[in-house]
Amino acid sequence: MTIRLKNASILSADNDLVQSDLWIKDGEIIDISTQKTASVDQTIDCHGKLLLPGLIDVHVHLREPGGEHKETIETGTRAAARGGFTTICAMPNTQPVPDHVEHVKNLQASIDQNAIVRVFPYCAITKDLKGEQLTDMTALKEQGAFAFTDDGVGIQTSDMMLQAMKNAAALDMPIVAHCEDNSIVYGGVVHDGEVAQRLQLPGLPALSEAVQIARDVLLAEKTGCHYHVCHVSSKESVRVIRDAKKAGIHVTAEVTPHHLLLNETDIQTDDPNFKMNPPLRSQADQAALLEGLRDGTIDFIATDHAPHAANEKERGFIKAPFGIVGLETAFPLLYTHLVKRNLLTLRELVDAMTIKPAHVFQLPYGKIEKNSVADLVLIDLDDTYDIDRDEFASLAKNTPFQKWAVFGRTLWTMVGGEIVYEGIHHGTTTK
Repeated sequence: MTIRLKNASILSADNDLVQSDLWIKDGEIIDISTQKTASVDQTIDCHGKLLLPGLIDVHVHLREPGGEHKETIETGTRAAARGGFTTICAMPNTQPVPDHVEHVKNLQASIDQNAIVRVFPYCAITKDLKGEQLTDMTALKEQGAFAFTDDGVGIQTSDMMLQAMKNAAALDMPIVAHCEDNSIVYGGVVHDGEVAQRLQLPGLPALSEAVQIARDVLLAEKTGCHYHVCHVSSKESVRVIRDAKKAGIHVTAEVTPHHLLLNETDIQTDDPNFKMNPPLRSQADQAALLEGLRDGTIDFIATDHAPHAANEKERGFIKAPFGIVGLETAFPLLYTHLVKRNLLTLRELVDAMTIKPAHVFQLPYGKIEKNSVADLVLIDLDDTYDIDRDEFASLAKNTPFQKWAVFGRTLWTMVGGEIVYEGIHHGTTTK
């Protein structure tokens, strides 16, 4: 099967848009040229729209197995495709937890049957995510673990994290950490700052995140482990990571779209669509995150897509679960509020959502090059619309961005040369 994508705008390394054609055969890019005259089975006219590598998200909650009322592998991957993501990595806070070979086998079988984009499963650092007993990392790696994490739960003891890092380093596998010292969380549900006082809600200190990162980077230095920090949220955390990188420690980090675009002042009422962990922090923290992304302290962007059922999110800040969805809104929000405001270049944004996560986790995706896999997304940067959760492919609708006006609509998404999502607002020209 040979496909020609004609009249595509491709982003160059120096942030220019270059008009070209792409030639795909058996799921791989075989040429990038307007000159090739090979016979094709299908031609798709891109009409000058932006053609990007498929986006990559290494922090996604698919909820299956055990939480199918919130999201499933099928609905979560359809949401990913609608948002332009072709590779996602599924967190292990499911029931059962992927902490045993049989659980991972069953999870992979469900992925193979139901996913429409690439899904790589994380496996747990500790059994049942309880922080008490390490999993058999060797067996889990052999079964296809992407990396190891107890995401959503910080590893509370230094010895447990030290042993985990030693084991992971011996296997050349990353440890991926939700950083939170439970002894100084104090039951917080929002940032310990202005909004906590105004709404009289318990505050969650930024220190609870930063002190655990500080501990862990020293353990990573000792063991030589690749240590990756999830959803960085505070200026103190950015400072610790920056210092660790300067010291030559193998630490990488991610930031979410919501922490880049929102801060605690955006929370006006007891609206749990603004409840996430880590919480939205101060304006100073928000500024430090953007600075960290721009200077390379923070390596890339990940959504922390965290779907919940509507009745769960209607319980108010105290009782509602943490988390918001993000796969379908990430690119248009970031393009609109960072690129169009000249806070990032388009090249910087695209790299933070493609080639940089691929590089950190040694994935062969996130690029448009000859002989690379044809994972692609076509985006209309000029199409403006209001975010509407009722249009989401995700089962969940928990977003703080409802009715935000954005630019940049996904027209279609391709995985391995096959279009897996096509928006109703676009008609391809084929023959």
